[in-house]
Amino acid sequence: MGAITYDMEIPSSIPAAKMFKAVVLDADTLIPMIMPQAIKNVEILEGDGGVGTVKLIHFGEGSQYKSAKHRVDYLDTENLTHCYSIIEGDPLMGVLDSITYYVKIVPTEDGGCICKKRSVYHTKEGGEISEEKIKERKAMAIVMFKAIEKYLQAN
Repeated sequence: MGAITYDMEIPSSIPAAKMFKAVVLDADTLIPMIMPQAIKNVEILEGDGGVGTVKLIHFGEGSQYKSAKHRVDYLDTENLTHCYSIIEGDPLMGVLDSITYYVKIVPTEDGGCICKKRSVYHTKEGGEISEEKIKERKAMAIVMFKAIEKYLQAN
């Protein structure tokens, strides 16, 4: 088993606390509303939304995936930090044990923020994931973040 890690930063003009609320706390209802082609709906299978919660994500018609189970590993609303893992489903493509995402929303001096995201792909023994697949996922994360930003700017 190995791990492939990549980091990304996405700047935004939205204040950090507002962006964290949208990207983390309200994402289960907000993303299906503004991007139904990406995520159709999210249902909680276990927990109350906090650490240990397991969710089933149903992807939309525009996605190459059908569903995924997602577990909340860490949530710190004061420090605008969140960690979650995809533990089952199509996004693991049969070659990954899990994918863990670390998200931190950092305020900037101009009143906006930067979303710092680390993705760690935990591969199965002999499993590989292409650089192209990682680039696709990175691009999708940016599209989703910018869609949320655009929604917050308009509302």
